[in-house]
Amino acid sequence: MANVPLTRKYKRAGNAFPIAALLGGATIWGLLWYPYRLLEQADISGSIATAITYLIALLLGLVAFRNSLQGPLIFGGKMHLLLGIGLFAGWTNLAYVLGVIHGEVVRVLLLFYLAPLWTIAFARLLLDEKLSLHGYLVIALSLSGAIVMLWQPQTGFLLPLSYGDWMGISAGIMFALSNVLSRRDQFHCVQLKSLAVWAGVTLVALGYSLFGEAAMPGRVSTESGLLLLGLGLIVFGLSVMVQYGLNHVPANQAIVIMLFELVVAAVAAYFLTDEALTMKEWIGGAMIISASLFSTKMNRE
Repeated sequence: MANVPLTRKYKRAGNAFPIAALLGGATIWGLLWYPYRLLEQADISGSIATAITYLIALLLGLVAFRNSLQGPLIFGGKMHLLLGIGLFAGWTNLAYVLGVIHGEVVRVLLLFYLAPLWTIAFARLLLDEKLSLHGYLVIALSLSGAIVMLWQPQTGFLLPLSYGDWMGISAGIMFALSNVLSRRDQFHCVQLKSLAVWAGVTLVALGYSLFGEAAMPGRVSTESGLLLLGLGLIVFGLSVMVQYGLNHVPANQAIVIMLFELVVAAVAAYFLTDEALTMKEWIGGAMIISASLFSTKMNRE
């Protein structure tokens, strides 16, 4: 991919590949929580595992994208946006991992995917994106699906009950902000944005581990080491794919497409853990999928 500024104009005719990239990224993210849980069981904490896997991705990126590491390309404009992308994406990814490790996967992801609420506000403020009536109906359908799946009569909706809940909510807010900033930053190429994300996650995760009780185990088994390496490779490819999609799809549409991760994670949690899907969760998931299918008309012409 050429190291040139991305076009400022969104072209609907050529959005098939970006949408496919976002759907593929959502599918992988919906499964990625399980390896991190396995590492937690091997006494490698979520913050340490996150720091290591993103450091691997960062090192790979520095080699693969070395031609992008030029002063004018990095500092030529909007450097504050690149720093913001790294910082907010850093918390997004760390909070996501910590949430799905210590909380119920489906519940954490539902709280995470309240992000459309934050995306609407951030996109209006930073991108001046305006939704059509159809777009608001899509958002309403996706959020209604989340409400159906999450509603707990005995506790109430959106009441953070645990550490995992708080991680899910904060990850969603930061995801929405980093998503919108990535759309706004049309000066830096996908390669530099990906490097910013990997560096941001590594630094945020390391900083978090310093203030927590996380510690690197004295000995890492061969299986755990290979799993960390494999996750680093996956994160490398996944980040590039998602960044590509985010730079070619309007922010409000991207957040709905990425909701497909929720359905994948719910199905995976059913088969890989003791978390069982109820009828209302199936209904809510179907509503969210429907919203994703109708997301192509979310922005005004």
